Amino acid sequence: MKITAITTHLLEHRLAQPFQSASAYFDSRLHLLVEVQTDEGLTGWGESLGPAQMNAAVVAGMAPGLIGRDPLETEKLWLETYHRFRDPGQRGLTITALSGIDMALWDLKGKALGVSVATLLGGRFFEVVPAYATGGFAKPGLARVDDIPAELQRYKAQGFGAAKIKIGFDVDEDLAVIAACREAIGPQMRLMIDANHGYDVVEAIRLGRLAEPYDIDWFEEPVLPELMDAYLDVRGGQPIPVAGGETWHGRWAMKDAVERRCIDILQPDLGGTGGFTEGRRIADLCALHGVRLVPHVWGTGVQIAAALQYISALPPNPPRPAPLVPMLEFDCTEMPFRQEVLTQPLAPVGGVVSVPDGPGLGIEINRDALKRYRPEL
Repeated sequence: MKITAITTHLLEHRLAQPFQSASAYFDSRLHLLVEVQTDEGLTGWGESLGPAQMNAAVVAGMAPGLIGRDPLETEKLWLETYHRFRDPGQRGLTITALSGIDMALWDLKGKALGVSVATLLGGRFFEVVPAYATGGFAKPGLARVDDIPAELQRYKAQGFGAAKIKIGFDVDEDLAVIAACREAIGPQMRLMIDANHGYDVVEAIRLGRLAEPYDIDWFEEPVLPELMDAYLDVRGGQPIPVAGGETWHGRWAMKDAVERRCIDILQPDLGGTGGFTEGRRIADLCALHGVRLVPHVWGTGVQIAAALQYISALPPNPPRPAPLVPMLEFDCTEMPFRQEVLTQPLAPVGGVVSVPDGPGLGIEINRDALKRYRPEL
């Protein structure tokens, strides 16, 4: 079997209600799928995290070196492709573009061998995965202290047992939002906070100390991702477990954070950290150092399927009769093509999502949706 083509598919949806985090403003959703085709008619699908047009350009630059190659040689293709692009970038777009290709190759490999990616990774430890709702963004014209608690009440009514909100704007306002959210959802629903690196160290420590009474599961991206010493200060200066990793690309970026104990919870995104090939190494790194791994997910149903396969194959750490199951991040913001790109949606039922058991990622792509959400030139 040989690779015959690598095609990118841009998808875009203009938002009825724009929203923002501390680091980004969204008035549309723009994502990139990667399709790898073969001479035997098998096709694999992947997704790249980050700026879709730039990822598409880098994927196009990588493709010529992969045409005619055996798609089952995932390790070899990953290393050779990375090495060709090593000099201009060991992180960033080199890794995010390669992530989409690698994910598609693993999907292909599973289809060729008739097994799921989780089986290829070593076996399925979990068949269902609890999901947490990601939302709680700031919306222009709406008061966060009113809007976000009401949003979380809707997630609770939908069966979610946990939710994550966005902070990082202003410490006092953020604390008021956190308090209102906890009051709105009660003590049983889990609550996480994500600053999207909007604070400096002093602000992050103050926020963490004052937010402790609200029983926060983790404090995500409290400070700029480049600042490992700042992460150490925040982790040591306040009581909430610190999480991060969506913007650390590849094992080398993760290595520093894990070995220096900058975080309690690592959040690699398969679409941004090197796909399954690199994701395996990062899982081993976490296990070696006793760091919890909870993947970051921000994308379409392809990303959701990949995260489910990855989580399903994560060995319990530690093994025990009732092991910890990493949660699936489930984006609940407006994005209709999230599920429409799949012929069968992957949505939570009662707060959990079943891991697809078909070959590869276990999904089929709805090509009509690819046409419907193709950006206008």
